[in-house]
Amino acid sequence: MTNGGAHIHLVLPDATERAACFRTLAAGTGRVVRSFASAEAWIEAEGEDSCAILLFHWRLPGATDGAALLDRVAARPGIAAFVAADQLSIAESRTILCGGARDLLPAPLDPRLVRRTVDAALAEWRLRQATLDRHREAEERLAALTPRERAVLDAIAAGLGNKAIARRLELSPRTVEVHRANIMRRAGAGNVAELLRWQFIAELARPAPTKQVRFGG
Repeated sequence: MTNGGAHIHLVLPDATERAACFRTLAAGTGRVVRSFASAEAWIEAEGEDSCAILLFHWRLPGATDGAALLDRVAARPGIAAFVAADQLSIAESRTILCGGARDLLPAPLDPRLVRRTVDAALAEWRLRQATLDRHREAEERLAALTPRERAVLDAIAAGLGNKAIARRLELSPRTVEVHRANIMRRAGAGNVAELLRWQFIAELARPAPTKQVRFGG
């Protein structure tokens, strides 16, 4: 996709406002900007599949209003959502910000403010995507390891030498050497430091274990 899939989508019912924001965001860039008059049009076009930055008006026409669209986007953590609105109640502001929107922009929209906001969001999006790509690569590099090889890798990460690993896993030192060679080959690592770096990145990508909460005595 153009620009690494970082598509910008506008869901703005006012044609003049929509055109002004579109022109400002698209000017002088190779990025993809798409605009829609309603949430239904965005959903029908399957916009969520390629969207990185979504800017929409809180008060949208049709059956899918801003609240419903925000609920839909909240299930897609890869989308950074910005809401344009005016004269919001405290409850509405809380709903928007607690519902996963990155920020509120005053309506009617100032295209220059929209450009600055979206530029900053895209920079963050690219950094996040680069991190996710490294996590994915690390997981792929280590995915082929057998359970025994993973145990050896964990021991290497703990700073143990071959003899200590052999004692811990009840293996011969020669078997540990074979496992180490296989791990390096499967992970495509040139040295132990590189191997441990991939191990560290892969661990960061894994969700933390859920803590069990006990009630009562």
